[in-house]
Amino acid sequence: MTTPAEALASWPPQRYAAVRSAVRTGDLAICSGNQMFSRVIQWATKSEWSHIAMIVRLEELDRVMVLEAVQKIGVRCVPLSRWVTDFQPRGKPFTGRVVIARHDEIARATQDQMRQMSGFATGQLGCPFDAAELAKIALRICLARFGVRLPRMIQPNDEYFCSEYLDECYQRLGVTIPWDGRGFIAPSDFARAPHVHAVMRVSRFPFRTGAVQADE
Repeated sequence: MTTPAEALASWPPQRYAAVRSAVRTGDLAICSGNQMFSRVIQWATKSEWSHIAMIVRLEELDRVMVLEAVQKIGVRCVPLSRWVTDFQPRGKPFTGRVVIARHDEIARATQDQMRQMSGFATGQLGCPFDAAELAKIALRICLARFGVRLPRMIQPNDEYFCSEYLDECYQRLGVTIPWDGRGFIAPSDFARAPHVHAVMRVSRFPFRTGAVQADE
């Protein structure tokens, strides 16, 4: 199996149509960003990863959506077609790099577990972050950098970092992501989890026509 880090370094990027046809519910979109908050997370975790989101296919509506917790916004659900452009005009590049990854155990989740996960995930939609919550998240990130350990516990309606939100979703599917207990569970913990493997790397120009370039 290819790890997300290996795919980021060497796999050719894929355009939106290929990504949309390949993804499954529960797949991970793991991001390596270049904005200020992204760089803080990369610094804290000593990795290239700064954000993570989850794919949900709505087959009855012919839609592919992305669930994520975002700073200053909170938990949201957006179309994959908008997410891969970072909500910019389609001619502009995505501000970062993305690898789609898959946890092998998701396929074994029961229908009841999927309902529990869906209920939790959608129940958090619209929960906003305020300045105090962002400050607490930043504190956990800094504590992680200096090796401070915190309990693995997130209370309902508490503040969510992106990977903490997905960890809660995955727990309802019976999937545990190993982490070291320092500060917060991070996108890098998902990326290096034993049963997580890369599916594809996403082009920074997902709707461009013509040959795909390696630097996309």
